[in-house]
Amino acid sequence: MAKRSSLSIRIVEGKNLPAKDITGSSDPYCIVKVDNEPIIRTATVWKTLCPFWGEEYQVHLPPTFHMVAFYVMDEDALSQDDVIGKVCLTRDALASHPKGFSGWTLLMEVDPNEEVQGEIHLRLEVVPGVHASRLRCSVLEARDLAPKDRNGASDPFVRVHYNGRTQETSVVKKSCYPRWNETFDFELEKGASEALLVEVWDWDLVSRNDFLGKVAVNVQRLCSAQQEEGWFQLQPDQSKSHRGKGNLGSLQLEVRLRDETVLPSICYQPLVQLLCQEVKLGTQGPGQLIPVIEETTSAESRQEVATTLLKLFLGQGLATDFLDLLFQLELGRTSEANTLFRSNSLASKSMESFLKVAGMRYLHGILGPVIDRVFEEKKYVELDPSKVEVKDVGCSGLHRPQTEAEVLEQSAQTLRAHLVALLSAICRSVRACPAVVRATFRQLFRRVRERFPSAQHQNVPFIAVTSFLCLRFFSPAILSPKLFHLRERHADARTSRTLLLLAKAVQNVGNMDTPVSRAKESWMEPLQPTVRQGVVQLKDFITKLVDIEEKEELDLKQALNSPAPPVKEGPLFIHRTKGKGPLASSSFKKLYFFLTTEALSFAKTSSSKKSIFIKLASIRAAEKVEEKSFGSSHVMQVIYADDVGRAQTVYLQCKSVNEMNQWLSALRKVSTNNTGLLGSYHPGIFRGDKWSCCHQKDKTDQGCDKTHSRVTLQEWNDPLDHDLEAQLMYRHLLGMEAALREKQQLLSRATEAGTSPTGCGGAPEDSLGQLLRVLQDLQEAHSSIPASPAPREPHHLLELQT
Repeated sequence: MAKRSSLSIRIVEGKNLPAKDITGSSDPYCIVKVDNEPIIRTATVWKTLCPFWGEEYQVHLPPTFHMVAFYVMDEDALSQDDVIGKVCLTRDALASHPKGFSGWTLLMEVDPNEEVQGEIHLRLEVVPGVHASRLRCSVLEARDLAPKDRNGASDPFVRVHYNGRTQETSVVKKSCYPRWNETFDFELEKGASEALLVEVWDWDLVSRNDFLGKVAVNVQRLCSAQQEEGWFQLQPDQSKSHRGKGNLGSLQLEVRLRDETVLPSICYQPLVQLLCQEVKLGTQGPGQLIPVIEETTSAESRQEVATTLLKLFLGQGLATDFLDLLFQLELGRTSEANTLFRSNSLASKSMESFLKVAGMRYLHGILGPVIDRVFEEKKYVELDPSKVEVKDVGCSGLHRPQTEAEVLEQSAQTLRAHLVALLSAICRSVRACPAVVRATFRQLFRRVRERFPSAQHQNVPFIAVTSFLCLRFFSPAILSPKLFHLRERHADARTSRTLLLLAKAVQNVGNMDTPVSRAKESWMEPLQPTVRQGVVQLKDFITKLVDIEEKEELDLKQALNSPAPPVKEGPLFIHRTKGKGPLASSSFKKLYFFLTTEALSFAKTSSSKKSIFIKLASIRAAEKVEEKSFGSSHVMQVIYADDVGRAQTVYLQCKSVNEMNQWLSALRKVSTNNTGLLGSYHPGIFRGDKWSCCHQKDKTDQGCDKTHSRVTLQEWNDPLDHDLEAQLMYRHLLGMEAALREKQQLLSRATEAGTSPTGCGGAPEDSLGQLLRVLQDLQEAHSSIPASPAPREPHHLLELQT
């Protein structure tokens, strides 16, 4: 049994942001922090006060987190980025919205007195005395304090206030992980209601000390407990905060917190077996629960249910059978060929998820070079005469206005070149397409041809394939390459227009150049010869794509599965140290790394021979490194055991915070079941004779900060989590229990009357009865788990006085 928390985050857009640049505009982006740990950075939207991001993320994290904060920043090329404002959502606030928080919220000013982070380790006790008891406070250590100085650290000390007295610890220089081990005694008066106040400060020589956070302890509760020790989260000082009255704009967010208690695998076996039996039997079986699930699922949750079901059946090796069943159900209720798969049905949503899970690497191989070329050229492209901008052309002294006809002709040439390159890449990719995708399209093609066999519908099977491959996969990726991880940044206005026109052309090819598609935008006519040629090429490609026999399918699967496919790959900079002692120097060398479910390997280039660097089973932790350690940002460390069991650490630098978080997530997910995972680590490096983070001189010291092995970003190529998918499916079905029981009663009455209600999919009473009994058993299994209080880390923290 395991408790898991996840955040579904969609950063939609901002509006009415203040201008931070001299041009009267801003270059906004967002940073998302969970308990002050940056985990997400959106792309920058240039020169706007109303940016649109539309970026979605799924974050898995321990159930003990406290807050998620969204910082809107203004990117500056020559100076430090400006902070525009922030939005904070506490865990309790998110938990109070079971369906998620959605809407516009005003940006707040970022107040230094509220920008606190980290925890402090205290030991508190009541010491009996002859005349009066004493309150003893031992200040042991702190971790993950906010860096306030230019060197990337702080000079922290602690002030302890009680009963009119104040005592201070010594100052620990240049550390966000200080250790004091100092004890203070205070006279304790009977019935005293005053709180013990522990404040952490950053010492400054010439300026005012910076506030780092505080803890207020309820002394009356301490008197009852007599003794307590633990880590306390530092709190902001609300009394010193000052809010600006200026309008900082607003941010539109969609955030949903989901807490799941995942039971052992054996508990979900009846549910999984029942669903798998329905898929294996297909439309010929005695029961069809899948149509009932689709019928009772609301439109707003259909995508989520489709993704969950798809991953569940992928884990059982039944993804193609599941999709084939959905194809047959959709075809059975479709009478007009031109409406096939055009709605947001369970079949359409499941196929979208399937292509992202199984075909993302394939998409990158097809679209990557073309998208890169569009971004690099940055040509002005326009086909709509009403939107053409005529500009000067020519060399110095010979400028002349460019005519509208010249602009249209050059634009058509550019788009034709991009479209030809893209179609050529698609037509060459038959063997590169994953076997499971080819097998699924084969079933789709066959089912549609059986349903619409007449000559007038000869293009319908091809359009059925392209409706998913082109309209729901390639075109959205062309329109928004950032959302499909094809680019790190959003396109500017000029590039976005080029991508939009290219996506329209791909859609026309996917629609097989029908008169309806041509009539919508007649100004796309210059591309029609290329589109018509593309239709012929695409039909030939689909014919070869679906011409895959079972033996070839097995051979392709075997070829794709051996060796282990990479979970993540890309260039990284590895840290190398030359020499020893005071003359030692360090540098970062660029190498190409591959992470699979077996090992972390490297090579000089992506096509060079690979060498195994770290075996997967030996990884003990993957964590970030303090920026001050190397004077460089985006450095991570992988702690592993060598062949004789000794702990070793390798330092790797990434090019951005997003890339670092993606690598950390991938490393943590593939090593999540390793034995010997560390619970603590050093965020600094051992330089000279001490750790740079906590200044401890023992190199084998267990660590001064806790590891974050459960903080990960969800990706489409994540390893499947069978138990979690089963739990999510159970949670959804439990929410539909009333509708399922109503359906069961309807079928029961219809059976007694000797009729079958229309639109029910023919699902018999006994299948629904089995499903309802399985849900009841799972509900009882969850109810038997002892209720636990709201998650808090560590569990023995004193309740803070408010």
